Amino acid sequence: MTEAPRHVTELAERRAKARTERDFAAADALRAEIEQAGWTVRDSDDGFVLGERPAYDERPAYEVWPSVEAIPVSSRTEDPPRESHLPPVARSSGTGRDTQGGSAHSTTGSRPDVGAGADIGDRPDQGGIPATAGAGGSGQGAPATAGAGASGQGTPATASAGSGAAAHAQGRPGTAGSEARPAEAGGATARPGAELGFEEEARPTTPDDDLLHAQRLWDASLASNRADDAGITLTRRRTAVADITVTVSLLADGYPQDVVACVEAVMEHTTARVLAFDLGNLDGAGDALHALQERHPDRITVWHVAERPHWRGGTASWGACRTKLLQLDESDVHVLMESSTILTGDALTPLVEAIKDGAVAAGWKGVEPSDDGTQWNEAGPGRVRALLGYLMAVRRSAALGAFPDQARYYRNADLELSLALPGELVVPDELLPVVQRTHRGYHEVEEGYREQESRRNYDRVLRLLRQAP
Repeated sequence: MTEAPRHVTELAERRAKARTERDFAAADALRAEIEQAGWTVRDSDDGFVLGERPAYDERPAYEVWPSVEAIPVSSRTEDPPRESHLPPVARSSGTGRDTQGGSAHSTTGSRPDVGAGADIGDRPDQGGIPATAGAGGSGQGAPATAGAGASGQGTPATASAGSGAAAHAQGRPGTAGSEARPAEAGGATARPGAELGFEEEARPTTPDDDLLHAQRLWDASLASNRADDAGITLTRRRTAVADITVTVSLLADGYPQDVVACVEAVMEHTTARVLAFDLGNLDGAGDALHALQERHPDRITVWHVAERPHWRGGTASWGACRTKLLQLDESDVHVLMESSTILTGDALTPLVEAIKDGAVAAGWKGVEPSDDGTQWNEAGPGRVRALLGYLMAVRRSAALGAFPDQARYYRNADLELSLALPGELVVPDELLPVVQRTHRGYHEVEEGYREQESRRNYDRVLRLLRQAP
């Protein structure tokens, strides 16, 4: 039987202690947490016994494939699609170092601190603090001014929240993007008079009051015009890339609340389709995806698989799943996204524009290797050597055959994919409306497994770096 992850065992130990102290309400709550994590617990003479909860306790209302490998791929999707709306790939010259700034992340051995899109915001010592409006890649956390969202997109200032390493170095508790607070401009009150500094009780009207009222109407009109202009700009940008088809690919390996938030944001802020694998219906994530598909049948396609993900004790590897999703996709642009990545505006149009301009891939976060390959630095905007897998768009035809099939775990696999792509990789100039929440694949996995699989992936990254001219 598969050994339970450390965090599940800790929950069981806490439950046993609660039962000893006759705190049965706490024990019941902990049992629910254990079951949500995909495990069952029963009491025994020696304490407790943990077992894997059956992925499908009842026959689901949808077809379930036995494995990722069993999902059929038609010859039409195996071949590169006709890319009449995409120009040739821009070939990279040199090392692609014409980027701006970026802070270094030291490493130990072959473990890069900016792993597979995981360590910018995923390191335990960084705490996953709330992303600050306008922080972007620099991670300075400076407050954003009004309208400081993505250029021309009219998104809220908090939409440009970044997950730079410096923003997380303080180690404050919380989750990036999960504790966002309402804007407090003008104070907490909703009473217009109080916001302008007026007394709350009625008082006689004066000419100054009329001027202030007129100024408020003028300011409101300007704000509305700016919002309209932003909407028009976004519509024009979308029209410019309307002929390019886009699909967002997701792996649902549990944590349905994350999956739902991620997919609903894509539905709300973009026109892209979603192609998802449900791996084992862990925590009911497959059921949640099925419900989303029924609400958006024209935009969401879900393949349900009995296999569990490798990092949760199953046999479905990250590389095999990502390769199969790419093969099933028929779009011009294939977007890799993690369920912990939440869009707060249309972050996809800038990536598609970059690919239309000749890039082979474009992403939210870019990195550059040191000369010896033992550390990676945040990089961008502009051309970069690698993109992180939080949010990364690629030309589907160029990515066929480039995905790392040997990667059982996600971390460092996006670096391997980036180095295998034939062309320029870029980070857009504008701050994208994206927030990063807790990456479960990093925080909820046993540390020994994480380090072993990360090193295994990074060994291949080092070989690619040594082979590069």
